[in-house]
Amino acid sequence: MKIKTKKINDYTREIDIDVQWSEIESDFENSLKKFSKNIKMPGFRSGRIPRERLLGQFQQNIEAEFLDSNFQKYYLMAIQQEGLVPVNKAEIKDVQFKMNDHLSFIAEFEIEPEVSLPRLKKNMLSVQRTTYVHDDQDIEDAIIQLRKANATMTTIDDGAQEGDYLICTLQKLDESGVPIIGKKFEKQYLRVGKGSFTDDQKDKMIGLKPGESTRLKLPVNEDGEDADYELTVDKVEREVLPEIDDNLLKKINPGLDSIDSLKSDVEKKIKENFMERSRTSYERDLSDALIDKVNPSFAPSMVEHYLTNLVEDVKKQNNGEPLDDEKVREHYMPLAERNVKWYSLRNKLIDYGKLEVSKTDVENEIQRLIDSTPSSQNEIRKFYKKPSNQKRLEDGLMEKIILEYLEQFAKVKEVEVQTKDLRGQEHEH
Repeated sequence: MKIKTKKINDYTREIDIDVQWSEIESDFENSLKKFSKNIKMPGFRSGRIPRERLLGQFQQNIEAEFLDSNFQKYYLMAIQQEGLVPVNKAEIKDVQFKMNDHLSFIAEFEIEPEVSLPRLKKNMLSVQRTTYVHDDQDIEDAIIQLRKANATMTTIDDGAQEGDYLICTLQKLDESGVPIIGKKFEKQYLRVGKGSFTDDQKDKMIGLKPGESTRLKLPVNEDGEDADYELTVDKVEREVLPEIDDNLLKKINPGLDSIDSLKSDVEKKIKENFMERSRTSYERDLSDALIDKVNPSFAPSMVEHYLTNLVEDVKKQNNGEPLDDEKVREHYMPLAERNVKWYSLRNKLIDYGKLEVSKTDVENEIQRLIDSTPSSQNEIRKFYKKPSNQKRLEDGLMEKIILEYLEQFAKVKEVEVQTKDLRGQEHEH
């Protein structure tokens, strides 16, 4: 077998393969025998048709079957001989073959491009680490959320107020205000104000009682188009937050015995959440800094494969609701390219730093998970007996080891952020 490999670019390879007849003759004879067994010819038993008669009538068919059965074999032999690992299906062209002659073809495919790391030096990666400074308002907001989670709904007979919920019927109207047949939506659940509607729409809903109606403009699609609807109220419901008493404290956490203990518990969780937010952002910054520094090339088919899996995940999360695949792909394209770049750098860093996850690391992590939820000990152990789940755990631990390794080359700018400023940004949006 003669093979010529041509480098088209960092990730595309073209191999020209030429296999002599002497190397393929036995495979061709096998194809001929197999073909003969499937042919019925008057005067001959199956598989006993003379070779010359068979070839005279079916040579082209036999050649086609030979290619169909053996083509992949020669392609795999060639890429193994060249030490190439395709990441997509090859495009095959210029196939030449006739019985008693050589077989030749050209295969073009993509490979994972070779990535070169620069010499890693101290302070070569500029990153930012944020410390979040929370305040009493964060604690109050968190306690309100806990009360909301345990709230009850009560039916209101007098007019709706901001924050109340309307159980209503929406009838879509045409431009002249006539109801459109088939566009009546019953048992709709709308919240009055609180960011759900513009002020003029909200004002039309405040004061509504069961049986009363108003006309509203509501969005009909994500592009911001709206249409006229007649809203008729069936029922008004109001959220009633529970008082902070022993009953509520025990519901939230059986270990709580006072408002002060609730505040301490909430504050502890707020600190943990902001520390986790800071850590996640810092680690992302660290990996992004290396991606920006190296800017590795990537095979487009790897990004396509990543996007295809990601779109499938989004569809599952969307519970079968229709999605615009192209819009989803367009939205996630930058993330897919970034993650494929990081994947190639990650593998290089593992080799460069001789990084590894030991069996002890895995056992310690499983034990840590058990210690955090002792009641689920048996389920956790059973879950991580499955090789695919243990592999995911190992990948997560390796990511942590890689980022810890990268830290020694980072110049870290420490930044303090007041959570009240974050709240201000959220209100603006």
